[in-house]
Amino acid sequence: MLLPRYQHDLLEAGCDEAGRGCLAGPVFAAAVILSHDFEHALLNDSKKLTEADRYQLRPEIEAKAVAWAVASVDNLEIDKINILNASFLAMHRALDMLNLRPEFLIIDGNRFNKYQTTPHACIVEGDGKYFSIAAASILAKTYRDDYMKQIAEEHPEYDWHSNKGYPTIKHRNKVLELGYTPYHRRTFRITDPQLSIFEI
Repeated sequence: MLLPRYQHDLLEAGCDEAGRGCLAGPVFAAAVILSHDFEHALLNDSKKLTEADRYQLRPEIEAKAVAWAVASVDNLEIDKINILNASFLAMHRALDMLNLRPEFLIIDGNRFNKYQTTPHACIVEGDGKYFSIAAASILAKTYRDDYMKQIAEEHPEYDWHSNKGYPTIKHRNKVLELGYTPYHRRTFRITDPQLSIFEI
């Protein structure tokens, strides 16, 4: 069961990313501050929701959140600074865009680069534990999916409409057959046996 807050004394923002394990496209991140009384029966980790549920929740989150923002780091930046640092940078950019400054951050995962002087807590599988991280996961996922569907029009052969840039067998085989696009992450080894077939 998700909990509304990690702590109750400070203005809290939840942060999460989407697209970290992809072969192509940016990594997106969202930061969300929710009111104490926010609730929604569908709210959960974006990976546990259907696409329809995610898109139903997005306008609800955007309308009712105290503050929210979505930012990204593109594939060229990812190749320069690595995907872990790019994920943190995307979260920092989202936090920079908030129209209200949070006093405490809860981050999905077990690592984070400190944001300014704001205290934070890293929470493994936090998107399935706290409202604001779950909300951030939904925003990051849907905005990234929208972007991937848009660039899929340029390169339909890679099936990004369906796989959203994740390393499915079809996607990897197409890269091996046709090569990289300008949207691919060149530092991700297509044939690496450690790459799993990510849930999309």
